[in-house]
Amino acid sequence: MSAFTRRLLCLPAVALLTATAGCSLTDGGGARPVPTPSAQAAEMCRKLQDELPGTVDGLDRSASEPDSDFAADWGDPAVQLRCGVPRPELLTPGSEHYNPTADAVEVNGVDWLLEKQEDGYRFTTTGRKAFVELTVPGKYAPEVDALTDLAGAVERTVPSRL
Repeated sequence: MSAFTRRLLCLPAVALLTATAGCSLTDGGGARPVPTPSAQAAEMCRKLQDELPGTVDGLDRSASEPDSDFAADWGDPAVQLRCGVPRPELLTPGSEHYNPTADAVEVNGVDWLLEKQEDGYRFTTTGRKAFVELTVPGKYAPEVDALTDLAGAVERTVPSRL
């Protein structure tokens, strides 16, 4: 477990989301881009796809455009999941946005990096063999609630790096 995750485990998730501020690397609008994961990550992402719930935070799964084994949507506006995304810039040494103390939260055994977006939050798993990203529009605040419905599937299909 990373130092930034350890320091945040004692904070309630809702308070953490209220206080968190970050940079937006994408605007989240329009059709979601589909990742092109490595072969190893693609295998994990396909397993995750099979385990994803039909509802997330009370929202039914919706048709994803474009259709992919590496992405899923729930609701309208869509809560969007992408599996096999690149390492977030906040966690990439040498990148312009690198921040080794970025805010994170642990939900049911899965660590997530938090990034405030123009409308909502982007969450990206940390400490896993593949990165899974979830973008939740502000309409569904507190946005962290969606993570509880996905943590089990991620835990079962995307192993920890440790």
